[in-house]
Amino acid sequence: MSEALVATQAPEASASGASGARRFWRRLRTQRAATVAAGIVALLVLVALAAPLLTALEGQDPTTYHPSLIDSARGGVPTGSLGGISGHHWLGVEPQTGRDLFARLVYGARVSLGVAFSATVIQVLLGLLVGVAAALGGRWTDQLLSRITDIFVALPLMVMSLALLAIVPQSFPRPVLVTLVIGFISWGSIAKIVRAQTLTLKGLDYVAAARLSGWGAWRIARRELLPGLAAPVITYASILIPVNISAEAALSFLGIGVKPPTPSWGQMLTAADVWYQAAPQYLLLPAGALFATVLALTVLGDGVRTALDPRAASRLGVGTGRRREAATTANATTGNATTGNATTGNATAAPAPASASAKEDSA
Repeated sequence: MSEALVATQAPEASASGASGARRFWRRLRTQRAATVAAGIVALLVLVALAAPLLTALEGQDPTTYHPSLIDSARGGVPTGSLGGISGHHWLGVEPQTGRDLFARLVYGARVSLGVAFSATVIQVLLGLLVGVAAALGGRWTDQLLSRITDIFVALPLMVMSLALLAIVPQSFPRPVLVTLVIGFISWGSIAKIVRAQTLTLKGLDYVAAARLSGWGAWRIARRELLPGLAAPVITYASILIPVNISAEAALSFLGIGVKPPTPSWGQMLTAADVWYQAAPQYLLLPAGALFATVLALTVLGDGVRTALDPRAASRLGVGTGRRREAATTANATTGNATTGNATTGNATAAPAPASASAKEDSA
């Protein structure tokens, strides 16, 4: 009977999920700051994916040296104005090497964004697996997995990354290594969130009906729990991406992350720290790209959180003016309607004493 009940309610659940997705996108579109941030993130991802095409249009690549564009008498400063900007080098060239800055910037976006997104996927998968297993397992399983999660939450990411990246052979691809190190160290927080949410969902009626119908733990997790975990997991993942971008940049800046000639924004900042006066664009371009990416992802993450949970107010005071104005108008309309109803009620209730007095007179 419970199996038939679950099967009957499946189309309704699918329809409600579709309508919930539409409501989410509608709420997200009403947030101007989140919409702009989503456009910036989409543009950055498009630039990273189209890096070979963009550099082919410019006619350059990120590894070729151009010694003729460097003034060796001045210590390797690019010749020409604005760091060597020209029709052949749209953003100029690097000091000392003469490598094209535009090519290295767009290829650096591939590495920085690729490491951040890939590490986030690893963190989400591990967090889901450990969190659901701890919530659905027995008492000893929950205790064991919870203690392991506490250990990983307490591990300092930068210290552990420094130790692991220092002992791995240099022949191992550094972008892959940085992705694995960040992903396999920083999954503890999302595992705690998933475990707490799963424990809450376990007590709901539809999960109990699925359990009574004879479904196994993993089938219940796949069919019933994962849809309920989507909102908190997506919200936290959108916050993890800018954190991972900053972690990759910090590791590369410390000299143990991505190694030359592979470009990344953090590695470019490492090489540019001594050129901020002679060639400021060499420092400002990767720093500006890194700042814009982290800011856009942070604003987008806050917009996703607010759209998934409309009861939660935005932590950022940008892009919410229209919603505040709409809320004020709605409150004023509600107040006027309430006042009008009260007035109407008083007007209707007024003749009552007259009617009562008439009955008394007739009596």
